[in-house]
Amino acid sequence: MQAKGYAESLDAPVSGDGLQARVAVEGKGCHAGAGEMQRAAKAAGNSALLERYATDYPKGPHDQPQSMCPAFGSLRVGLRMRRTATVLSGSACCVYGLTFTSHFYGARRSVGYVPFNSETLVTGKLFEDIREAVFKLADPAQYDAIVVINLCVPTASGVPLRLLPREIDGVRVIGIDVPGFGVPTHAEAKDVLAGAMLEFARQEVMDGPVAAPRTGVSERPTVALVGEIFPADPVSIGMLLEPMGLAAGPTVPTREWRELYAALDCPVAAGLHPFYRSVFRQFDAAGRPVIGSAPVGHDGTAAWLAAIGEACGVSRTQIAAAQNKALPAIKGALAGAPIKGRITVSGYEGSELLVARLLVESGADVRSVGTACPRTEWSAVDEAWLNDRGIAVTYRASLEQDLAALDQFDPDLAIGTTPLVQAAKQRGTPALYFTNLISARPLMGAAGAGSLAQVVNAAMANRERFDRMREFFEGVGEGDTAGVWQEEPVLHPGFRASQSRKAVRKGLSEGDF
Repeated sequence: MQAKGYAESLDAPVSGDGLQARVAVEGKGCHAGAGEMQRAAKAAGNSALLERYATDYPKGPHDQPQSMCPAFGSLRVGLRMRRTATVLSGSACCVYGLTFTSHFYGARRSVGYVPFNSETLVTGKLFEDIREAVFKLADPAQYDAIVVINLCVPTASGVPLRLLPREIDGVRVIGIDVPGFGVPTHAEAKDVLAGAMLEFARQEVMDGPVAAPRTGVSERPTVALVGEIFPADPVSIGMLLEPMGLAAGPTVPTREWRELYAALDCPVAAGLHPFYRSVFRQFDAAGRPVIGSAPVGHDGTAAWLAAIGEACGVSRTQIAAAQNKALPAIKGALAGAPIKGRITVSGYEGSELLVARLLVESGADVRSVGTACPRTEWSAVDEAWLNDRGIAVTYRASLEQDLAALDQFDPDLAIGTTPLVQAAKQRGTPALYFTNLISARPLMGAAGAGSLAQVVNAAMANRERFDRMREFFEGVGEGDTAGVWQEEPVLHPGFRASQSRKAVRKGLSEGDF
């Protein structure tokens, strides 16, 4: 096999701070804590990486992810692409959890894993094992690209994926670091891989001719769509754009490598989900402007069509024609599927503001919106629209803040993450899991306008059933006293306190367990 791009050597022995960092991290593994992991990563030569992540993905009140492992986002992007192999490098427990989650969400292919121990990590043998695995996988008849993902321990130990070959027999090799101590959410981890792939593809375009899209080149100028959206949404967006002489382009993250070229060929990119900073940076480098927000609801669609049309040089007459064609149908769909009730919205997908806008235009009394993602310039339009209606938006919202909103507003329905939904139902408040029940629905155009009413109204109608259940189970207990007991359980706060002190002496905090 011929490899190009492998110009550096690992012959030099590891020593000094880098060696101490690897030993320290391996000694505690995943339980070393975010601070220790960051110090080790910087000592191992990953300071620039962490600084870039700190800029792209600024943290909030909580410095640890409060959702699933962030690396799942990158893993998901790779597993959804045709002719793409994905390899994980990390602690076995982390790899097990990630692969379990990926298959739970419908992955239909294997995930590669390169195991390690203290010796292979400290001596650099782990990198050689990864390199060997990549060469074995690099079959151009099966793959366009191989993605290698470093998890927390390899990143903290400085395993240098940048030294992998850039290409092996025409198969591209993409190495990325996705540590939980550097990337706050799985949504932003999608951006890490999607941005790395787009950067690679942009360089290929600059180097010479590239493959055309599988479906051919559009006769009309196209708009690249950035964000993991419902499969029907690109169709709806295409219908909205048609009166302006435009078409919907590829969705980034893409489903195939060659779609990356087509995305870069679009004159404008639509930042439907506003947290893809790395992806937006590549569009900016290619001279493609990025327009924030999305065609959600009546007001959102009107403003979005105007912004896209202006960016593409479309005449005001054509923009007005597109608006006049789409807006009456959206207004009718909203009126035909009203939502009446007080609702709080939170989640970690990055589309929370869009969902809140759609709920408001459907008639819902939305009191608060929380998102685990950060504020960006591309979320400003949606935030301003919500603020004008007296709705506060909390970025990098913690679970504690979401629970506080639940207590403050006592909603008829709480939309949020799994722990929030659990807490709401325990107190008898109907709740819906944002990821599976809300974001997995069309949101754009007329199809999105009436998509939420059925599930939301059905959930709010369950309050009486929750009241009956709470009454039935009254007195069963909770926490240490949950269940049915013949005698009152005896608590031992002294023992619990002594165990907490032992944990503190070991350098662990409650968030490390």
